[in-house]
Amino acid sequence: MQQEIDSLLTLTDGADGDDDDQFGDLTEDETPEELKRRESRLARILEAKAALEEVARQKAQEHVDRMEAEGRKHHADPDESEPAPKAQRNFTDPESKIMKTSNKGFDQCGNAQAVANEQQIIVAADVTDQANDVRQTVPMVNHMKNNLDAVGVTENVTSFTADPGYFSEENMNSLDSNERIDDVFIATGRQKHNDKVSDSPNGRPPKDLTPKQKMARRNRTKEGRAEYARRKVIIEPVFGQIKAGLGFRSVLLRGLEKMKGEWNLVCLTHNLLKLFRNGAVTVS
Repeated sequence: MQQEIDSLLTLTDGADGDDDDQFGDLTEDETPEELKRRESRLARILEAKAALEEVARQKAQEHVDRMEAEGRKHHADPDESEPAPKAQRNFTDPESKIMKTSNKGFDQCGNAQAVANEQQIIVAADVTDQANDVRQTVPMVNHMKNNLDAVGVTENVTSFTADPGYFSEENMNSLDSNERIDDVFIATGRQKHNDKVSDSPNGRPPKDLTPKQKMARRNRTKEGRAEYARRKVIIEPVFGQIKAGLGFRSVLLRGLEKMKGEWNLVCLTHNLLKLFRNGAVTVS
């Protein structure tokens, strides 16, 4: 692109010189629009390249710091790190990411999160630039706890349910030890044929079950099946109502903080409509 710009500059300088010889220097020379466009795009490309290089350097530095903290030797030099060949950065909204979506395609977007109660009232909402939901489990639970504390709700969450995208052994252990949650049911995915979880979840469990197997066994109890079945009438309709009822399918603003603000405003609207339609609030 730099070569194209240099070539165009040579052509425009020659054309300007010919015009000046023929007509005289009557007006100030102006940069052609096509040249301005290319110069602007090159500047953006160089800016994006520098940002990707900085991200690669930071990741390499974190790796070095982790190795040194563990007392392990390393030969990495963060200053010599390079971005991955397929690393990408959006020019207009670098804080959004390319994510796999429910239509089995890929979109430039953010990942909207929500936690709702049995009345389909959203008690915590956020937007992240990470496509993987598993890292959002503990932050969203903490967000929910802070919101409940802020409005004076002291009752515990009797049952917390989530789909397989939110399961990890670390998340399970964290939520099981959370003093504000009585019980946790997170789907662990399809059960393998050689899984040690027995067909009957009753009785004493085997001693050598992994945390994942323990959660799978818990989900297969009578209580677990009943609680997890409630999930499809609690949180799933919330997203359907927002998409179909409110017509909200994409954010209008750019930047992670603005996306969070827009999503929180949509969730607030959802909650107010729920409360109004159930007679919990009145308009005067």
